[in-house]
Amino acid sequence: MAPAAFNGPEIGANAPKNKAAGIAMAITFSAFAAFGGILYGYDTGVINGVQAMKDWLRTFGFPTTDLVNHPTGFMISTAEQSLVVSILSVGTFFGALLGAPTADILGRKWGIVFSTLIFCIGVAMQTASTALPLFVAGRVIAGIGVGEVSVLIPMYQSECAPKWIRGTVVSGYQWAITIGILLASVVNNATQDRDDHSSYRIPISIQFIWAAVLAGGMTILPESPRWLIMKGRDADAAHSLSRLTGAPLDDPTLTDDLSEMKISLEEERRLGSSTYRDCFRVGEPNKILFRIVTGMAIQMWQQLTGINFIFYYGTTFFMRSGITDAFLISVATNVVNVFMTIPGMWAVERFGRRRMLLIGATGMCVCEFIVAIAGVALPQSNLAGQKVLIAFVCIYIGFFASTWGPIAWVITGEIFPLNVRAKGMSLAVASNWLWNFAIGFATPFLVNSGPGNANLQAKVFFIWGSTCFCCIVFTYFCIPETKGLSLEQIDVLYMHSTPLTSHRVRAKLMAEDAHASDEKIVGEEIRTEDSRDDKV
Repeated sequence: MAPAAFNGPEIGANAPKNKAAGIAMAITFSAFAAFGGILYGYDTGVINGVQAMKDWLRTFGFPTTDLVNHPTGFMISTAEQSLVVSILSVGTFFGALLGAPTADILGRKWGIVFSTLIFCIGVAMQTASTALPLFVAGRVIAGIGVGEVSVLIPMYQSECAPKWIRGTVVSGYQWAITIGILLASVVNNATQDRDDHSSYRIPISIQFIWAAVLAGGMTILPESPRWLIMKGRDADAAHSLSRLTGAPLDDPTLTDDLSEMKISLEEERRLGSSTYRDCFRVGEPNKILFRIVTGMAIQMWQQLTGINFIFYYGTTFFMRSGITDAFLISVATNVVNVFMTIPGMWAVERFGRRRMLLIGATGMCVCEFIVAIAGVALPQSNLAGQKVLIAFVCIYIGFFASTWGPIAWVITGEIFPLNVRAKGMSLAVASNWLWNFAIGFATPFLVNSGPGNANLQAKVFFIWGSTCFCCIVFTYFCIPETKGLSLEQIDVLYMHSTPLTSHRVRAKLMAEDAHASDEKIVGEEIRTEDSRDDKV
């Protein structure tokens, strides 16, 4: 019989209702860890406004008489704009790859603290700079820290969160990213009219606060019990899991969970999946290659939805679309991003990962084609047309914020087996940042006018609409439903199903509350049922 807790419709439907301490701890560590999202979101969002400020352009750029495209009277070249915005992603790409050895050597907890120190060095360089080379170098160093954090935070959350709320907890990371982007937009709006270096130094230096809160909070939180198991520190893992769940050390459920982690790890080691080379082997029973490719692809498609076009270049784009208060519109789009992530945090556990990804990709696809058509068909002087453009940009952001924004991180945090989780996540997140860099670098050349540029303007949304259609196809064929399963049960799911048949295997795992130790029995039952179906 299925445990009664599995049958409720609310968030955490299979939550142990009598463990308030575990719920409180899950919320606590999620809140502190989520500051990594604020750090990530603020750092990627702050450049959107800073690059449009008069003093920053005067300091790092040169005068221009083209007041139509550059109303401040100063500008930087398209190549410099691409470099300033996208160079962060170069650092984050390498930071994401460094996240694997950092996570495996220092641990998830202290790896996060180490990453914030690197990030602070980069912020200090940007704050002090008055010339482009130092500013760019600071962006790279800060990017290394952000890249490591973007691997370690979802990994830590996935490994520490109870399965009944894991999707919501990891979605909290994306929510924190949206809050960081919003805070950057608000601070940029508050300092944009200052006529000295404080206009850009204040927004940049505020990042020290987010880093301090994250590092300070992580020092008092427990280490990931799964990392401790991997290191052979079983007693420490038991104490860590006890803190995370609120259960005493002799609780049978806690003992069973630790046993499941150990059995699953032993099985992974038996299969030999522990190196980067193993991650790309074809024909492994645990389908590790398919899982690695899925993680890298979902992060790629998240970037190719075009969302960072709005958050990197939205202010500039709205200005050139004839919208008078582009800074204010940028704040409004960020508000939508923040508040629409909240229903997504609920829906990921209510409706599941796969269904929400399909809904989100479909909604974004429709909205982006409408924005593209409106931008092409209606002149800038058409006020109603500009309102339509803004409205559907906001609806598009709403679909992203409630689906692909958080759920891509949820999927990435839960589909890899423990033995290669750090490596798998580092490759997936590196894919995110590689495409982030590509989009950030290419977009000005696609959108801007002038020699050597494509001058697409709003027509660029035809590209984003087409990539969102590809997101639908990818989700349908590559993403299984993992809602309500432990990380160890997800290993069993991948071994005995495909994305198209995962719903049946998942239902069996949940109905029988099967564990990694039951894998052979469950696998035999599934094969027997498949044989019966084939005969029918």
